[in-house]
Amino acid sequence: MKTIISAALTGAWPSKKDNPALPITPREIAKDVFECYEAGASIVHLHMRDDSGQGTMDVRKFKETVELIRKRTDVDILLNLTTSGDLNATDETRQIHLRELRPELASYDCGTMNWMHKTIFLNPPQFLEQLGKTMLDCNVKPEIEIFDAGMVYNALYYLKQGILKAPLHFQFVLGAAGGMAASVDNLVFLRNLIPEGSTWSALGIGKAHLPIMLATLALGGHIRVGLEDNIMFAAGQPAESNAQFVRRAAELIKIAGNEIATPEDAKKILGISR
Repeated sequence: MKTIISAALTGAWPSKKDNPALPITPREIAKDVFECYEAGASIVHLHMRDDSGQGTMDVRKFKETVELIRKRTDVDILLNLTTSGDLNATDETRQIHLRELRPELASYDCGTMNWMHKTIFLNPPQFLEQLGKTMLDCNVKPEIEIFDAGMVYNALYYLKQGILKAPLHFQFVLGAAGGMAASVDNLVFLRNLIPEGSTWSALGIGKAHLPIMLATLALGGHIRVGLEDNIMFAAGQPAESNAQFVRRAAELIKIAGNEIATPEDAKKILGISR
């Protein structure tokens, strides 16, 4: 079996005060992309930050970062661009970068939730319908992010409506405050809800990072690592880089008897035809 490593480099919430290794600028992010690629990642999940370090959907930041990455013709890593991470974004600014940059993948957060018990992460039906159609039009593979079980059922509804197309690819996000707890029981429960023929990946936020990764490997899923989800490499040990997480994931994949998926492998596994 070939296992995909996806590296989530930045996110919208951690800061350099939390971990100085967090990449913030387009050049820092692009540098981390190349290091993660060399370490074994076949997908990078990218958020942008504004000049003050806050999460942004500014298409200019996406363009600058993607151009820096695509200049390296020897790096064929797949790009997965976020459609969230800025609570002030509009439905339009959450999609315009997909039309202009045409990444291989983009996040599709399949429902609204109470985020961190402080605010609302809005993904209403009208937006999800628009976003699904934009992804179809631009030939962008949705990475269906699942924070609780109801989001799986939302995805199945949009599959029936033709807004999403099979085979679906799910990203289980466990341990976010306001979502499902990061437990192996919850991981197995979610995996058993998805349609046959779907692919899936999982992550545990913070201290659940390693246990969920090990359980995911045992269950045959793909894995996501990176500073977006966990700023600590081990108890009392801040992570040195995103590539450090990728290197550990690669070693665990080998220990499990699997192969590390290349970007070309990932395309085949996920049904990306581009």
